[in-house]
Amino acid sequence: MARLEQTRKAEAQTDARAKFDREIARLLSSRIAEENRVSFAQSFTFAVMEACGQAFDMSPSLMEPPKVKLLSLSPEARQTAEEIGAALASLDPSKAAYLAGAIYTTALPEKHRADHGIFYTPPTLVSQLIEMAEEAGVEWKSARVLDPACGGGAFLLPVALRMAAAMSGSNPAFILQQIAARLHGFEQDAFGAWLAQATIELALKDLIRAAGRPAPKLVDVRDSLELRPDDCGKFDLVIGNPPYGRVTPTRERLACYRRSIFGHANLYGLFTDAALRWVKEGGVVGYVTPTSMLSGLYYKELRKVLVNEAPPIAVSFVHERGGVFADVLQETMLATYRRGGSGRSGRVGFITGGPNRTSFRQAGTFQLPAHRDAPWLLPRTPEQVTLTRRLRAMPHRLSDYGYGVSTGPLVWNRFKDQFSNVRRSSSYPVVWAESVTADGRFHWRAEKRNHAPWFDARLPKDDWLIVTQPCILLQRTTAKEQPRRLIAAEMPASFVRNHKGVIVENHLNMIRSLEPEPFVSAAVIAALLSSLTVDAAFRCINGSVAVSAFELKELPLPTPAKVAELARLIALRASKKEIEAVIKAAYA
Repeated sequence: MARLEQTRKAEAQTDARAKFDREIARLLSSRIAEENRVSFAQSFTFAVMEACGQAFDMSPSLMEPPKVKLLSLSPEARQTAEEIGAALASLDPSKAAYLAGAIYTTALPEKHRADHGIFYTPPTLVSQLIEMAEEAGVEWKSARVLDPACGGGAFLLPVALRMAAAMSGSNPAFILQQIAARLHGFEQDAFGAWLAQATIELALKDLIRAAGRPAPKLVDVRDSLELRPDDCGKFDLVIGNPPYGRVTPTRERLACYRRSIFGHANLYGLFTDAALRWVKEGGVVGYVTPTSMLSGLYYKELRKVLVNEAPPIAVSFVHERGGVFADVLQETMLATYRRGGSGRSGRVGFITGGPNRTSFRQAGTFQLPAHRDAPWLLPRTPEQVTLTRRLRAMPHRLSDYGYGVSTGPLVWNRFKDQFSNVRRSSSYPVVWAESVTADGRFHWRAEKRNHAPWFDARLPKDDWLIVTQPCILLQRTTAKEQPRRLIAAEMPASFVRNHKGVIVENHLNMIRSLEPEPFVSAAVIAALLSSLTVDAAFRCINGSVAVSAFELKELPLPTPAKVAELARLIALRASKKEIEAVIKAAYA
């Protein structure tokens, strides 16, 4: 018990020190002219690593300076870097490497980080994903491993240490030769590549000295998406945290990755497809990615490719968006996939905590859908395991009840000169997202900045913007921390009729009847979508802050008999409690 308490105190001190060092780096960087901030971040981090190496009496040949422009630091910045470097030398190598990377990324301008996807993985998530790879059968004594976007070496360093441990007792020179032959990293950021190589050299310093030979070169500066099949051979494990962000591929790259792209391309989707080309049959891919690939329309072809070629083995959700990743608020998951696997189920778990300590909870299994491009139904909390099992057995969707989903047609910033605070003969009311209240009511208003209440239509050119049919409106952007993800309200037919049409803005989904006489009324659909039970069901298929039309179309709904019972209750003006009870029973 005393040792556990000491460990917790040490971890708390590490957390505090990491936060302090990052804030110091941010502060020092903020004083530098914008055009020099990238060079400052690299120079300051180099000084930190130099001081860390000196603490271990590392010779200059083991840590060559990076091939980037280094600035002369002020005496204050130099002293701070030396103090941080000396402190890092006392830490576990993986934590020291992460903190060095966190200092570098924090000192970078935010736009530069975002444009280049420079967000390094905390050691706790690295350890969890490596354990998931081990559970999938990866053997460090023989495995060839690739990190195609290695950043500051978050995965390469612990893998190198595991390889060394698996060969413990062998000749040091042989161990280094094996690591050099079986472990590779690629990184576009030249300084990030240097940082990865430097941290690995520090971690392997004892082996390097005992072998009496130079450190193995494990990291190359290159765009790994340009790799040809014969450039580096096949690997037993492709692991890492690929960069995220929407991209417009070149014609050549589009031709290469077309099979996994639908609509917009995202970098991490391209890296996922590429990993299937780098990993050998029976090998494992282990990636940290956003959860958006689980359900988004743009990832339906990627899901199909994965189901066909490398179905998932295990998925672990990072439960809190903030706290684990520094400066990242995307919902994140860790997943392993088996190349050539045939299974259609896997394990699911949850990770909670902070960058330096987390806890993991196993929460059962999941089943892939029958349709290969459909959203993957996975529980997002341990309490949803039973619910997802039930959802997989529910075949009915909105279309079965005569309803379709589309987004509001008005993208406001394309029509700025047509908004008005005064009603004219050619004006139509603009329905903004705030017109749908959190408690499920329609209340027409335009209270937020830049939200004018009227739109002057230029007929007939603007006819396509005018909505003349009553519908259910549902907000398109909500966060998982909100009490409800589905915020819906029925827009009254009288409101549309009185104004001879309305303009619905793009931050709302419209759920409209596809038939003159649908199976149930809009009031019934609105009640379903406004229920706590259907909200929980939606959370099991959604992977981002967007509430997309595609996901709403795929949302499992109750049987016609249950919906008819719900319609009867609504007609009798039953209480919300009675209505919720019927919906809950429908989802068992």
